[in-house]
Amino acid sequence: MHRDAVASAPRTASAAKPASTKRKRRLRPLVNLAVMAIAGGIVATIAIPAYAFNPTESNQASFGHSSVIDDLKKTNAQSVRVSKAIDEPVTTKDTFSATTEQELADKKAAAERAVAAAQMQTYAASYTGPSAADYLANPPYPNFSLAQVYSVAQQYIGVPYVYGGDTPAGFDCSGYVMFVYAQFGISLPHSATAIGNMGTRISIADAVPGDVIAMGSHVGFYAGNGNILDAPDVGRSISVRPLWTDDYWVVRFGI
Repeated sequence: MHRDAVASAPRTASAAKPASTKRKRRLRPLVNLAVMAIAGGIVATIAIPAYAFNPTESNQASFGHSSVIDDLKKTNAQSVRVSKAIDEPVTTKDTFSATTEQELADKKAAAERAVAAAQMQTYAASYTGPSAADYLANPPYPNFSLAQVYSVAQQYIGVPYVYGGDTPAGFDCSGYVMFVYAQFGISLPHSATAIGNMGTRISIADAVPGDVIAMGSHVGFYAGNGNILDAPDVGRSISVRPLWTDDYWVVRFGI
């Protein structure tokens, strides 16, 4: 009996072992399914935020957009109204006019006369000697001589030109000739044109120093050898200089 009991024990243990192994094998697929289900849930949890944002859809193309803003854009269209003053600006055309050489010369002469007139006031105030009228009333050279006329005229070399001037404070061309001849008792007008139309015309071959050279708008004393003694222009003084033109004639006074 004892041997049989001992002998039967291993068979019982051997028979129980296969049954446990079979149960484990039946549970293994269930465990695998459970693991796969849990893993799938984890993967889905991670993937859902990524799938929730799709940059290809127009409503989610950029951050900060909302359906409310999009609706406002569609229902309240924005526009800019431009003032008609800007739509139709007032335009002006540039204009120009040409100035002739004569007009430029006239403007220059007028400016020079204005300067000379201001100078005349200064020079006139500084001169207190006899005027041409005073000399006509009491000539210092009663015995007329062209040589003496030229000698007196030379005394004023260096006197500045002053437009309208008729005293040693400042002379213009006709004022100079008038002032000198007044000292010989010969009355001449303060006008170059008028002086040129008076007296006796003579040829340049017969002219001597003291005769008058006339050019219409300018006069002076003949100085011999083709020269003239005159009050030239603004900014210059009485001096002897060559005649610069053939458009002149000679006038003689006193003889």
